[in-house]
Amino acid sequence: MNDLTQMPVFAENIILLLLVILVKSLLCKVSPHEPFRFFRFYCLRLADKVNNADNSQQQQKVAGFIAAAITLIPIVVILSLFETLVEVPLVWNSLLLYLALGSFGVHQLATQIAQAIAINDKYQAKQLLAIQVLRDTEQLSPVGISKACIEMAFLRTIQQQFVVAIVFLAVGPLATLSYRLLLEMHYSWNSKLQGYLHFGKVIHTIVNVIQWLPVRLFLLLQVLITLNQPFVLYWRLVRKHFFRNNNNIVVNYLAYSLTIKLGGVAMYKLHKIRRINFNEQGQQPQAKDIIKACKHTIIVQTVAVSILMTLFAILIASA
Repeated sequence: MNDLTQMPVFAENIILLLLVILVKSLLCKVSPHEPFRFFRFYCLRLADKVNNADNSQQQQKVAGFIAAAITLIPIVVILSLFETLVEVPLVWNSLLLYLALGSFGVHQLATQIAQAIAINDKYQAKQLLAIQVLRDTEQLSPVGISKACIEMAFLRTIQQQFVVAIVFLAVGPLATLSYRLLLEMHYSWNSKLQGYLHFGKVIHTIVNVIQWLPVRLFLLLQVLITLNQPFVLYWRLVRKHFFRNNNNIVVNYLAYSLTIKLGGVAMYKLHKIRRINFNEQGQQPQAKDIIKACKHTIIVQTVAVSILMTLFAILIASA
């Protein structure tokens, strides 16, 4: 191939994705930032206006769907119209992807929490964790902090980085940003909270549908990096979750691969939620398991990047 400007579109998207990931990861280390903070504030205020606890469950679900629609559709329409005016689509696509990607500082934060637990500074560990999770952290033990931190960092990486990358490569930058906005609505109107139990149900289902295939691809990479473990046994233990519309299967596989317990009871705004237990025969997670979980996730990400680079090389060579 003599002219790189004639490379396949998919190859262009791969190199663009890798470059944006590199830039955002570097900027997050220099200056952590949260571009969706105002959007979350808007979602909460909108819910205050349209989410009426006195309405029936169905009315609350409909209200949640309408709230999501009137929020997302105008943004998508405006961005679509603006896209037609942009003379350099590459820059525009890079900006949308940059916004859609989540922070790359989550593992650094998890490490800080692990270090606080290791020196028995539970107050600092709880403070760091509290700003990242919905659940109540005041009464958490070191085991509870470790478990919540592992689940938070693991799922945040999948939802805000891996799924974003898959959606970008499969559909495009505008769809990627749309997914991220839906995800932020899901965070703001999480159905684990009593006030959003029905209001956030529709958006919760939509987000899980979008994540279903990327999460199973992530599971495949988890299997690849645990070939030195009894992965066949792990698969038999987690396969019951495969066709369910949630992320339980990857959390379950992580629990088995690290031989620790995950899931279980959690408190949200003083309301106890009995979640499924993963690997009940495993050990209770400790601070060192937070580090292991981060390493597990980083290895999966490294394998994914290696696969993308290999695909890029193949596409360039065959073009």
